[in-house]
Order: sequence, then C-alpha cells, then structure tokens
Amino acid sequence: MSLDFLEMHFRYRRTLTANSKVCTGCRTCEVVCTLYHGGIINLEQSRLHIRADPLKGSFNPTVCHQCSDAPCYFACPLSAINIEKEFGTVQISERECSGCGACIEACPFKVIRLDEGANKAFKCDLCHGTPECARWCPVNALGVAEFGGAR
Repeated sequence: MSLDFLEMHFRYRRTLTANSKVCTGCRTCEVVCTLYHGGIINLEQSRLHIRADPLKGSFNPTVCHQCSDAPCYFACPLSAINIEKEFGTVQISERECSGCGACIEACPFKVIRLDEGANKAFKCDLCHGTPECARWCPVNALGVAEFGGAR
C-alpha cells in the first residue's frame, strides 16, 4: 500500500543526527552497524559512513535522514521500499528489491548502497527503533531526533 505525498511528508519519524564537529573518525559506529546487521565486521556493509577530509583533519558521519518526502520510496519501481509505522523509518525489503539502483540514484544524501553479492539495496533502518551506532558512539557524535505528527 502506498502513502500519498502529504501523509508521507507529515508522518511521525525518527532519524539519526550526526555532529561532524564531535566525530573523531574512530568508525565504532560502522563496526557496530555491521555487527548488528550482519554478525561480522565489514565496513563496506555499514549503513552509515564516515567521510574523512584528511586535509582538514575532519570527519563527517553520513547518515540516512529518513526523509519526510522519501525520494527513494517514490523512485522504487517495485514498491520494495516501505514506511515502517512505529518509527516512520523508510525500509527496503530485501525480498522484493531487484537491485535496479533507482533508490540509490534518488537518495539526496547518497547513503543507500548496493550489496553486489546479493544484488540488493540497503540503508539504515535505525536498528528497528534504537540505533546501535548512536548507543555505542564513544563521543556522542550520533543521536536520534523525532519529527512530524503525533504517534
């Protein structure tokens, strides 16, 4: 079942926040993410990314914003992307995803990735409500914000 644009835009949603001024680039968040989702440490499979600027010595955690207008949701030709009701998160159904890449192209933050082995797109799902990356960040560079309508 698809949501209309207004219902999508004003939904309650939880999202990760990232503070690049605090991030030290330790990549604990990426390690914890891959352990939680895959049971192994494989930073290529992390659902968030630390982008480093070695010239400035800065680190920028790049996270899914669970966009209110969800361009990835509307770009998917197979309706393999759904909105989870409890936390308003945008979820990719691995079972239904064909790996076409339309969602990857539509993502304004470039955080959706393709698992080439499985030919499936993946992104942050907020660990089903309580993001492990934020929980384990040693400097509290990651957090959770809530937006939108009543729950």
